[in-house]
Amino acid sequence: MSCRTVECSDTGSCVVARFVVRTRCGWQKCDVGNGGCVNRETVVVGAGVIGLLSAYHLARAGEPVVVVEAGAVGHESSWAGGGIVSPLYPWRYSEAVTALAHWSQAYYPCLGADLLAETGIDPQVHETGLYWLDLEDEAEALAWAGRQRRPLIKVAMEAVQCAVPPLGAGFSSAVFMAGVANVRNPRMLQSLRSALLRLPNARVLEHCQVKGFVREGARVVGVDTLKGEVRGQRVLVAAGAWSGELLAGLGIALPVKPMKGQMILYKCAEDFLPSMVMAHGRYAIPRRDGHILVGSTLEDVGFDKQPSDEALHSLKASACELLPALDGAMVVKHWAGLRPGSPEGIPYIGPVEGYEGLWLNTGHFRNGLVLAPASCQVLLDLILQREGEIDPTPYLPNGRI
Repeated sequence: MSCRTVECSDTGSCVVARFVVRTRCGWQKCDVGNGGCVNRETVVVGAGVIGLLSAYHLARAGEPVVVVEAGAVGHESSWAGGGIVSPLYPWRYSEAVTALAHWSQAYYPCLGADLLAETGIDPQVHETGLYWLDLEDEAEALAWAGRQRRPLIKVAMEAVQCAVPPLGAGFSSAVFMAGVANVRNPRMLQSLRSALLRLPNARVLEHCQVKGFVREGARVVGVDTLKGEVRGQRVLVAAGAWSGELLAGLGIALPVKPMKGQMILYKCAEDFLPSMVMAHGRYAIPRRDGHILVGSTLEDVGFDKQPSDEALHSLKASACELLPALDGAMVVKHWAGLRPGSPEGIPYIGPVEGYEGLWLNTGHFRNGLVLAPASCQVLLDLILQREGEIDPTPYLPNGRI
């Protein structure tokens, strides 16, 4: 057991020494003379991008954290997504989602560089720009861009074919936004995990499934897992698609449910696809090493994560429509993940009224990676009770659940 900080105060008849120490059970604040230790950790439930980045920000701010994950770090929705650092059709979302998306998009290059410098693992924030093809609401998209001062422009198809030679010939109109990036999801999660575990006040418990919550009166003081209780000064639920099911045990009706998405992967030459392209709800994303992701489906089938032949055929058809050279190419991988579906895709961020010590950062739907930096910044500002750049009001659970 090692001391972190020591402060002493003279109370007259006795001296009370206050220690913050790290024990096998985590960081604890101990008042020697008054008796007892209180665990000061924030217990983060879920080790996807939201949980890991929440924990990373908290730990860097001096708050001890423990992340509890039912499986391996980052092997659910965060790993399974495409990693586009933009909502698929940003003009169709509310101002609440737009505010988080714009903040995150500006922050991602710095986050990627910081994580690479700290860990040696490159999340590969790859700025390629994005072409939207044959939009039904193109006028609305361009009007939105004008209001939001976003660099979305209409582009002649001849120019698109020159810029993206492998693009299929069956499209008649296009708009383009420069600077839109994509992130290599698994590498982002690996680098976040590595960066978090380099901090002295952070730990991660993998393969530690949460069964329920530990309460003392109205206060939530920890979680009950298959390996025993994990206690702290607060519990943050960042469990993605499983958040609603988990909170139901407390009698909280959180409208977050699993929404299945399937994707496929091809391997091409590194310079095969210079930009991301999207049409009819499907997209192709180039990685730096020539891998091309094509996705995705949106299925309301509960917690079923099995890839299906029907989705495979549909995704291959979309791939060939976008990039005819992929016709007959081998699919390197086909997988599925579960998104945390929520009304309008607006996440729940903040404390839960009536459940002291319980916090949420969940319900990002299809935009977990997109909104993660801003969402976790809002959470940090709320916990530290400081004014931030983003108004937290639209995301607070109170009044929404």
